[in-house]
Amino acid sequence: MFLKYVPLAVGLFGLLTSSVFLGMVLVGVRAFLRDVRRQERALVDEPEFLPAVTLFKPLHGAEPGLEGNLRSFFEQDYAAPVEVLFCARTLEDAGIQIAQRVAAEYPGVNSVFLSSGEPWAANAKACSMTVMAQAATHDLWVISDSDVKVDRKYLRNVVLPFRDRKVGCATCLYRGVAVGGIWTQLEAVGMTVEMSSGVMAANLMEPMQFALGPTMVARRDCVEEIGGFEAMVDFCADDFVLGNWIAAKGHRVELIGHAIDHVVLNVSFADSIRHQVRWMKSTRFSRPKGHFGTSLTFGVPFGILALAGAFWAGMPELAWSCLAYSILGRVLQGFVVAKYVVREPKPWRAALLFPVRDLMGIFFWAASYGSNRIIWRGEVYELLAEGRMRLAAESAKANSPLRKG
Repeated sequence: MFLKYVPLAVGLFGLLTSSVFLGMVLVGVRAFLRDVRRQERALVDEPEFLPAVTLFKPLHGAEPGLEGNLRSFFEQDYAAPVEVLFCARTLEDAGIQIAQRVAAEYPGVNSVFLSSGEPWAANAKACSMTVMAQAATHDLWVISDSDVKVDRKYLRNVVLPFRDRKVGCATCLYRGVAVGGIWTQLEAVGMTVEMSSGVMAANLMEPMQFALGPTMVARRDCVEEIGGFEAMVDFCADDFVLGNWIAAKGHRVELIGHAIDHVVLNVSFADSIRHQVRWMKSTRFSRPKGHFGTSLTFGVPFGILALAGAFWAGMPELAWSCLAYSILGRVLQGFVVAKYVVREPKPWRAALLFPVRDLMGIFFWAASYGSNRIIWRGEVYELLAEGRMRLAAESAKANSPLRKG
């Protein structure tokens, strides 16, 4: 007799924990908006802060929209020296070719094109950043992925925190921009709402102790203090490691109130699922305790469980109420985060899609415990303790000189 109430009890417990998380997100949004207003006042009221900047742009192939993404970094409203470093495995890389064409349109910007050669460690991006760091002229580094697009005020916003010498690293949130069908849109909503919600809750509980890959800004001396980018070439989540290690040295990591566009390139169902599971696995190995607790933040899965449990217990009114409550809570979360945190142009679309993405999230979370292997740019890697990774045996064998010969 008692067993038939277990699904309902678990569902109600999950609705409680996901409601607590929702409350934390909403309170976190309020605190975040206070910081945003402070940053915006500083841009207007205080003397301009325009340090010389080196932009790092690691590249790998001709991604869709790459030309427009890169052009947005050349069209900055920024009256100070800026150099742009591009790096790929070879100078014949298609991404480098596109970057050279774009750079030729802006002869006033110092652009440098570098090759890292074949990666000497698991994280090819960190290998490229190591090469770019050796070539960087300026002491404030802005590192951004190739699949992001920014507005003309981007540099003014991201360098502002470094007016304070206590700040060693800064990062900003991003909107997922879909370029395909429903799977791309759902992945974009995950970036826009789920990821940003997690940052809001984390930032509420403690000062920022990590960075986000689409934009990482750091002082040269702080990067050198943690051993340089070469110290993180064996880690999967180099963005988490960069911010976390700089924070551990006593420097502040600042969350910037300026959101950027992150273009979702995984159009097919398989590619989208694989990417999202890889993201979850990376988080599991980088922040195992926090990742485990993430299971209690999904509202819709617990709403469905409570629905089934309440029907089994003979309480249909409670069943439908639980489901409706879980969906409405996720819609509220999706709208608030999309509109006020990342300033999504169509917040209602994100809000209405988010309950579906929230339901999918529990399956991605479960899949993250299925194995320690991920696929990244066509190669198989094994994730290890503390977020390290190594090339899996089959990929290593496939890339060996003997096999190629």
